[in-house]
Order: sequence, then structure tokens, then C-alpha cells
Amino acid sequence: MTIKLCFVCMGNICRSPTAEGVFQKLIERRELTEHFVLDSAGTHAYHVGESPDGRSQRAALARGINISQQRARQVTLADLDHFDMLLAMDEQNYRGLQQLASSDAQRQRIRRMMEFAPALPEREVPDPYYGEGGQGFERVLNLLEHAAEGLLTEWLDQIDR
Repeated sequence: MTIKLCFVCMGNICRSPTAEGVFQKLIERRELTEHFVLDSAGTHAYHVGESPDGRSQRAALARGINISQQRARQVTLADLDHFDMLLAMDEQNYRGLQQLASSDAQRQRIRRMMEFAPALPEREVPDPYYGEGGQGFERVLNLLEHAAEGLLTEWLDQIDR
């Protein structure tokens, strides 16, 4: 079975490419890459075609995650049919995906990334673009590492079938 996941934030240059990279590293470490197809996208077209933000790249690379080859793109209606799950980084992007969806089946595929880290108090992955400097990117990585573990756990029973 192949599971298709798309990580979604606003511009697809900070949080969602980082989430894709974090999850990619996790499945590589567990030797599960053949079971997943990963992508990321933004709800807005602000940065289409651009590489991830340099601060995101540096913070990720310090943890052994190379996201430099990713390119920003905008999420499409077709993505809501193609992917098994679309993971919104925050409530605003969750609502944007819900509004894009044209059916209940599509809406059911849209989840919030932090749902998969129930032990943490945060319910959103904060946008580090204008915020806390380098610490914001580290915080994003910490949150995403926790959520990625929970997300993988959610799908492990599907892989074993």
C-alpha cells in the first residue's frame, strides 16, 4: 500500500516543506519510504517555484534534513482527490483547505498536523517567517518532529495490512 501525504501551510516555504522533510527523514530511518509519497503545498501562490526559506533550510540541515530541492507550489483541487491526507499547519490553512474542498470525501482528508501530537499543548505550527528569528524555526522543527511520530503511528496499521 502506498500512502500519499501533502503538508500544507500558507506560502510553502517554511512550515510545510519542513514538515515534508521531517516526515521523510522519519520514514527513511524506519525503512518505510516505499510506503509513502510525500509532497507539500501552500494555500497561497506567494512563492510558487521558490526554494524553501533559507532559515528553514539551515535549521533543517542542522538536524540532517535537506529540503533545498523542494519548490513551492500552490495546493490544487486535484490534490484533494490525489492525496490520502492533507495536513494543515494551522487553523487558517485548515479552513482554506476546507473551503477549497468540493465534497465531504475531500473534507475528510484534511487534518491539522498538531492533531498528531496530543501530548503537546500547541494546536498549531506557528509561522516562523516574521516571528522569533532562528528560534522560531527551531520551535517549528521540534513541533513537527513530535507530530510526525504521531502521524506515522496513525498510518502504521495501514502499512501492515
